[in-house]
This record gives sequence, C-alpha cells and structure tokens, in this order.
Amino acid sequence: MLAPKRLKFRKKQRGHFRGVAHTCNSIEFGEFGLVAAETLWITNRQIEAARIAMTRHIKRGGKVWIRIFPDMPWTKKPAEVRMGKGKGGVEAWVSLVKPGTVMFEMAGVTQELASEALALAGAKLPIRTKFVARRELGGS
Repeated sequence: MLAPKRLKFRKKQRGHFRGVAHTCNSIEFGEFGLVAAETLWITNRQIEAARIAMTRHIKRGGKVWIRIFPDMPWTKKPAEVRMGKGKGGVEAWVSLVKPGTVMFEMAGVTQELASEALALAGAKLPIRTKFVARRELGGS
C-alpha cells in the first residue's frame, strides 16, 4: 500500500478543507480521468481498493495512473482513553482531495470500458466522483 518512505515529522496538523483543487486539476497523462466532486481525506486502503477494481475490470489492458498520494499521517487515540497525554499514534496515511482533483487517469482502452472501470473505482471511494475525458476537461 502507498505510504511515504520518510518524513521530516512523524505527525502533522489537520489543515483546512476550504476551496477547490489548484493542482492536479487537469488530465496530464491518460485519455480519461476520475475527478473528485467533494472534499475529503482518501486513505491508502481506499486508493488501493479503487486501483484493484479498475485494473481487474480492464483485464490488465491499457495503462492506469494514480494522481494522488497519501502523504499525510492520520492519527487516532485508542478507545476509552482519558484526555491529554499527547497526540495519538498514526492510524493510516491519507491524501486530501478537493473538488476538481483528478484522482485516477486511464489510457489504452475504449471510452465505454474506461467509464465502467472508473465507475467501479469511484464506488470504492467515500466521495462523489465524475468521469471525464481529456477533450472535456483539457490538459496537455
């Protein structure tokens, strides 16, 4: 599963959820993409589940790019623990996804097959998503 090799600091502050995506908001590599319509943290397990669903549906044909990376530690304190005594341990790695972020890209398959595969991937994610083609969204 995806996780950073090393970090400067083990634990991080949450940040904020405001606004739309300013980076990773156009299709750069493939022909079709899956775009986020909401703001949420996506865990490394959810990214992996979406990748597996997508690649199995296209029967390992074509090429898939994962445009998001879970580089933020998500911490959690154990159940029934008193307040204080510091921040909890790292539970998972997450990626902050804002509206307009292209999360997955695909090329080398037909548009029908790509839309089905990306719909299956979107079903594995806890946010609303949208299928887009390069000609609709733009990109290099």
